[in-house]
Amino acid sequence: MKKNNADIIKQNLKRHHLFSKLTELQLDRVNRFSQIRKLDSGQLLFNQADKVTAFYMVLSGKIKLFRMSPDGQEKIIEIPKPGEVFAEALMFTSQTDYPVSASALSESTVICINAKSFHEMLWDSTATCLLLLSDMSIRLRGLVSEIDKLTLHSGTCRVAAYMIQELPDDKNTLELDMAKSIIAARLSIKPETFSRIIKSLNNQGILSIDGNSVTIHDIDALKQQSLL
Repeated sequence: MKKNNADIIKQNLKRHHLFSKLTELQLDRVNRFSQIRKLDSGQLLFNQADKVTAFYMVLSGKIKLFRMSPDGQEKIIEIPKPGEVFAEALMFTSQTDYPVSASALSESTVICINAKSFHEMLWDSTATCLLLLSDMSIRLRGLVSEIDKLTLHSGTCRVAAYMIQELPDDKNTLELDMAKSIIAARLSIKPETFSRIIKSLNNQGILSIDGNSVTIHDIDALKQQSLL
């Protein structure tokens, strides 16, 4: 039996810790002010400085959150993946505009949750408020850690750490599921620098790359590189 959008929304929200304290009645209420939206690769979800109307959960694909500098340079802030929520923290600030833009890196599907309606509902769920605050705290610590990596560590360290982070458990092979230019931008290095680092790690026998497939030959050496 084919599920309707309301069933899909409710099922996915229940899996996320942010909505785990909501009652069935509250989940049904969220359903009424949520919708599923499909995006083509490259399609814009919202622009930096657009008025905040919703926050989102990724169902499939990948969403790029980015800012444009005054000189036109793009800085990728985050790439939420399926099961992750983004833009929810704006409900707790006086900011009325999105501080970043969001676009699809591939064909993607997201749940759009009306921010105003959800904010009003939070008055009836103290537990969910606390979960939101906890989620914001975890994200803040993650951003501080990322700033440390970008300012205190070399490009080689960032690439090595990224490979380790993306490597599946008990595997020595990973697939680069984004364009190398996107990965480089996420790590705040130039694409040519990313290629040079990969070549250097390959020459050292630490890893090899075939298309988008990366094989790690010496995980201990890669971990050592991630600490430099």
